[in-house]
Amino acid sequence: MVTEPVSRRPTPAAVLTMTVAFGLLLGWATYRLHGIAVLERATNSVSTWIIWTAVAGALIPARRLAVWGGALMMLATCGGYYTASTLGHTFGAGGLGTAAVWSAAGLAGGPLLAWAGWTVRRGRGDVVRPVAGAVIAMVVLGEALWLGLALHYWGEAVVFLAVGVLLTASLTACLARDGVHRYWLCALLAPVGGLAFCLAEKGVLDGLLGSV
Repeated sequence: MVTEPVSRRPTPAAVLTMTVAFGLLLGWATYRLHGIAVLERATNSVSTWIIWTAVAGALIPARRLAVWGGALMMLATCGGYYTASTLGHTFGAGGLGTAAVWSAAGLAGGPLLAWAGWTVRRGRGDVVRPVAGAVIAMVVLGEALWLGLALHYWGEAVVFLAVGVLLTASLTACLARDGVHRYWLCALLAPVGGLAFCLAEKGVLDGLLGSV
């Protein structure tokens, strides 16, 4: 009698549960690490939050599940952050609008970055994979531009720019190694996407936060 091997692949419910748990932990950690000088900017950053959804997307086997995981992870991250803020007695009724804005931003960015992470690792095609890589890198590059051009935090901007350039180069090299013929599109499109991300962050996100 031959027995079939039992698949040990996690169920969709288990994958989403783990993703939500990580989001809660990420939100809690970014709140608790506020005030540590070397980590201050990294814990108060758009890219620090949503870049992790690209990692999650790359680890989740199914594309649709990865996209859902990205959305839920960002909602959980906001929930973890503001729960920690409430327990720390730094969150009041006036913060509800801010929490809503960050949740909406997470719902927009989380699925996109999760899709990008999934596509870079598991996608097919000589165009879509480099474009997905550019989407991941543009988040860090765009925040570097925003920190420098909008907020004039030039020291932090240089650090984010260096990380963004390194991330772009790494993704481009990985795509080239995998035999993607148009791997160079990643390096070409990442700065363009970074500028678009900076303008969106300055024009949309800052505007919404300023109105609440």
